[in-house]
Amino acid sequence: SGVSSFEPFAGTEARLDRVAGMKQILLVRHGQASFGADVYDALSEIGHEQSRVLGRALAAVGLRPDVVVRGGQRRHEETVEGIIEGLGLTADDHPTIAVDPGWNEFDFEQVIEIHEPRFREREVMTAELEATGRPRQAFQELFEVATHRWSRAGDGVDYAESFPAFTARVVTALETAVALQPDRGTALVVSSGGPIGVVASHLIAGDASIWAALNRVVVNTSVTKVVRGSRGQSLVSFNSHTHLEGSPELLRRAGRTRN
Repeated sequence: SGVSSFEPFAGTEARLDRVAGMKQILLVRHGQASFGADVYDALSEIGHEQSRVLGRALAAVGLRPDVVVRGGQRRHEETVEGIIEGLGLTADDHPTIAVDPGWNEFDFEQVIEIHEPRFREREVMTAELEATGRPRQAFQELFEVATHRWSRAGDGVDYAESFPAFTARVVTALETAVALQPDRGTALVVSSGGPIGVVASHLIAGDASIWAALNRVVVNTSVTKVVRGSRGQSLVSFNSHTHLEGSPELLRRAGRTRN
């Protein structure tokens, strides 16, 4: 499918057990958003079902998060709602849900507009993408070129949020999520591909140098696991999405388009 994953999320129960003496954070990318619709930030029907399927997968191995943290965007909120539903929890018994805008995605629309100013007119961009006969793939190519330029621009270009500022707020959000966890507890964080890529890059490489390669492959409702022990935080799995593999349609639609 062209997406990367290691340390399968589903399978043996042991893979999801809390690591002795450690806290764990499950970073979840939101379900599929509404590409091409008037309100992109809302989940599509596929996105809602992906979220419920993840919740059911968590319930199947007896994993109930002690705290849930989500970004402040609608797609994050709706993904949490689907996960909670899939877990079989009610308003009375679901874990605390904290909202932290530090987990929000960067403003990819502005990033694209600075790269290609004529695309400030949405109709122009839509028409050009449709003319390719492969609008989703054409958008992804445009997105990758524009974000590459943004990530290399530093603080000197007139972006609403520079790439260094973006990475700094995500690192702060991770620290906040760690602080919210009880001892040996599980925090489930619902965010977007960009922030998840920042966390993974920092834990693998010590900086954001491999962010672009990670960002482009994070799929909808994939799970990235971070544990914290005596030596600090460690990435033990990235982009795991085997909970979708029982449904080819959900997996096929989980590819990396927008954020």
